[in-house]
Amino acid sequence: MNERTPRRLDSEALWQYALRALAGRAHSAGDLRQKLERRAERAGDVAGILARLKDCGYLDDKRYAEAVASWRLDSQGLGKARTLSDLRKKRVAPSVAEKAVAQVYSETDEVALIEAFLRRKYRSVPLDVFLAEPKNLASAYRRLRVAGFSSGNSLRVLKRFAREPELLDGLEDESRGGEE
Repeated sequence: MNERTPRRLDSEALWQYALRALAGRAHSAGDLRQKLERRAERAGDVAGILARLKDCGYLDDKRYAEAVASWRLDSQGLGKARTLSDLRKKRVAPSVAEKAVAQVYSETDEVALIEAFLRRKYRSVPLDVFLAEPKNLASAYRRLRVAGFSSGNSLRVLKRFAREPELLDGLEDESRGGEE
């Protein structure tokens, strides 16, 4: 066994490994499954350990998804689409992720969230001055889309700040093919 190959763990050691992993930070069941599968001496042990963790209340994808979605909204001010994407990358079941995101974002005004996001990201310059430049306008639009905001609301907010809002019409036409 070389230095890069992790030591294979028997059932009890794998249980302890799972507990240490969860003590360090929360994991989705899918993420933890993958982590355990890499270390398990016997692949069959993984399902039993995951079931045991769920029975003990240490592993709950619904609670995990709600916590991640709340953190993405409250601490990072990100949009729904980005939060959903992040949860899927963490191997949370799509239906669980969608329900959690819908619940967390249910009373959120996306337009207000976009405005706060722009003010935070561009706090060193006045937005109306910065967004007067066409290249900055396009850059801000791309940044909003990566942050998970809908195309329509992103464009609505940017048009309020833009000196030449008609420049955004081209972006609106491009985005219609994808999302709305």
